[in-house]
Amino acid sequence: MPIIGFNFEKVSAQKTGKVLGNVNISHTINITNVKKEEITLEKKQDVLKFEFEFKVDYAPKMGNISLEGSVIYLDDLKNLQEIEDSWKKNKKLSPEITAIIINTVLVKSNIKALILSQDVNLPPQIQLPKTAPAKSNVKAEEYIG
Repeated sequence: MPIIGFNFEKVSAQKTGKVLGNVNISHTINITNVKKEEITLEKKQDVLKFEFEFKVDYAPKMGNISLEGSVIYLDDLKNLQEIEDSWKKNKKLSPEITAIIINTVLVKSNIKALILSQDVNLPPQIQLPKTAPAKSNVKAEEYIG
């Protein structure tokens, strides 16, 4: 996998009102910048740094969560240059690269946002699994256990 690093640079969670009635939760994910950087692993190598924003808004005006960070992507120099040139030219990425970066951001950011929502008493932004009591045909007075 070409993803070799992930960092949060800004983490913010704010509750601005009471949680009452229906809650509408919207998510926004944006890649804000792509730039080449040099890192040292076994030797100096060029990588791409994809900067992103991940936002969760709770309506009506209950709060928000904002995360900013970067994903470090390693590939051969020719591919890195093509990706960077495409970004500089029209701010677009290939569907394959976009999927890799966005899926990485979604996994890491949803987990962080879930923790933050719990810290400030906002509802979770993703549906969590629930269990229901099993239906039993045995009446309490018939149970001998």
